[in-house]
Amino acid sequence: MKKILLTSLLTLFVSQANALAVSDLSNEEASNGLKAALIQGAGKAVSKLGSVDGFLNNKQVKIQLPESMKKAEKAMRMFGMGKQADELVLKMNRAAEAAVPEAKALLVDSVKKMSLADAKSILTGPEDSATQFFKRTTSLPMGEKFLPIVKKATENVQLAQQYNKFAEMGGKYGLVKKEDTNLEQYVTQKTLDGVYLMMAQEEAAIRKNPVGQASSVIKKVFGAIAN
Repeated sequence: MKKILLTSLLTLFVSQANALAVSDLSNEEASNGLKAALIQGAGKAVSKLGSVDGFLNNKQVKIQLPESMKKAEKAMRMFGMGKQADELVLKMNRAAEAAVPEAKALLVDSVKKMSLADAKSILTGPEDSATQFFKRTTSLPMGEKFLPIVKKATENVQLAQQYNKFAEMGGKYGLVKKEDTNLEQYVTQKTLDGVYLMMAQEEAAIRKNPVGQASSVIKKVFGAIAN
């Protein structure tokens, strides 16, 4: 009985200590710490993906042909067109790598426009709250930035044009998912997915190890939450 009571008191004490640690932060400190962390995370994510092989050599984000096109890819390889299929995969990933640097300015701008309510929601929310915030605020403008870059990177690939024709036909008969019927749109969405996945990983790293962050204000804010 004493052990249970002691455990309950300890739990209550820890909960109150955490609340005090967070409440000790001013609104300005909390907001500035969060913004610094998000800008840092955005920079790292963009840097990792927006370089040669940033997508291609990363198994987590490498862009492959859609699952609904796998049968067609298999047939191509059977008929000696494996080289063309490999070229298309290479170009898709190169397109993503070329597009990603455009993300940084949009991500930073989104952080700067963040309201105090947004900041509080992220600081007290789930582990991926910041990533979800970015998805809500940057998906549309980022996709618009990425699409023309992806188109330019794939326009001279003959197989890309054939892909669109085949996929469009397959889409009419329900053989290819609607979102996969246009190669440029497909690569653009996969590029967005890759950015947000890397952002989520950076966010998790900051929450897990606030002391290891370079900025003192980041350490203070996320250290208070982690306690």
